[in-house]
Amino acid sequence: MSAIPTPDARLQSAISYIKKGGTVADIGTDHAYLPIHLVKEGLVRSAIAADINLGPILSARANIEAAGLSKEITAVHTDGLHGIEAYAPDDILIFGMGGELIVKILTEAPWIQNAEIGLILQPMSRAAILRSWLTENGFSILGESLTDCAKYYQTIYARYDGKGEKYTEEELLLGRRNIEAQPPLFEGFVRHELKVHQKILAGKRLSADADTQNELRVIEFLNRRLENLK
Repeated sequence: MSAIPTPDARLQSAISYIKKGGTVADIGTDHAYLPIHLVKEGLVRSAIAADINLGPILSARANIEAAGLSKEITAVHTDGLHGIEAYAPDDILIFGMGGELIVKILTEAPWIQNAEIGLILQPMSRAAILRSWLTENGFSILGESLTDCAKYYQTIYARYDGKGEKYTEEELLLGRRNIEAQPPLFEGFVRHELKVHQKILAGKRLSADADTQNELRVIEFLNRRLENLK
């Protein structure tokens, strides 16, 4: 069997948020590349590689065995977080899914309302919906980062404190921590979001009765943000 690929920068964006020496659950693990990397590098003690599809789980099990990590990593065939509480993970990773699906997975697992569990999430779309759910359901967003791997990815680190936070529309879209830190990729990310919403606006304007107020509002605060970055 070929060597296990090293996870790309998108996946490795999770590392800075993971509890060192703990147990991590990778939901939607695919081939278990990230859990294998985390255990091999000594970043976590053990891992759960979970996926709803049997094919990826069979592949994950083969990769885990080939890496000699069958005692440290358990591959679980399950839907979302169902049954994962039995493994008492310190951190939960959910990458490669839309924000709405991540919200569904989290909603179906009330046991994550635990201050000892970190959520490391990377929505492929609808990040604002995910942030809205987190902040309205007692989770505080403690960290965020941006990765450019052919497209922009947002990684969100949250933990339950029962309080949550009040976010503006701009903070839901761009991330409060990103706005505060303004990392190197931030300006490019804002410009990308501006182009996305300008395209949506142009499409809506083809219909005489389309409501464009939301896009106009978003474009206004994105342009204002870019002006503030100059």
